[in-house]
Amino acid sequence: MELPTSAHPFYIATQAHPELRSRPGKPHPLFAGLAGAAIERREAARLFAATE
Repeated sequence: MELPTSAHPFYIATQAHPELRSRPGKPHPLFAGLAGAAIERREAARLFAATE
């Protein structure tokens, strides 16, 4: 299940256990996506704060 970005920046539900398939050098796409979204959000907030 996914929600639109307008409802929440990163929301996904699953009954899978991606942590069992993740490794430090090769994370599962769900974890890689979450980390990427967090970095994007942090960078966007930083850019917004710099323009004020």
